[in-house]
Amino acid sequence: MSAPHDDQHSLQVGLLFGTTSGIITTLGLVVGLAAGTESRLAVIGGVLTIAVADAMSDALGIHISEEAEGVHTEREIWTATLATFFSKFLTAATFLVPVLLLDLQAAVWASAIWGAIVLSLMSYGVAKVQGARPWWVIGEHLLIAAVVVLATHYLGVWVHQVLVE
Repeated sequence: MSAPHDDQHSLQVGLLFGTTSGIITTLGLVVGLAAGTESRLAVIGGVLTIAVADAMSDALGIHISEEAEGVHTEREIWTATLATFFSKFLTAATFLVPVLLLDLQAAVWASAIWGAIVLSLMSYGVAKVQGARPWWVIGEHLLIAAVVVLATHYLGVWVHQVLVE
């Protein structure tokens, strides 16, 4: 049985995709840029860039993907598109708060905690809807986020060692 095709489904697709992408992409960027540049300005510029350019990119990706399925109305496609853009933009923008208020190292930790909380809450909701074990779904999603954080951190460290030291 296929998923229902309506505005609510399209809104859900956009919100979940945009928020998840906003967390993972922005957290990876914050961690990697902080490790690689040790520059608050670079991290702020990176987050703003992600909030705009990647939100538009993801929205277009969802738009094309939904069109390609050939089962959605124009309204459903645009609902998913706009929900993706705004959820990605707003989620990414929330990562500016710790960078603006805290020293860079503390901001990285606060960003990681913030991302884990939001991802866990979303994962819990998805698990409940699916009838799956919430802790399994949350663990799976947090593991993926941890891999991104570790990979971007060590990539940033490597870039710093190669290009700065």
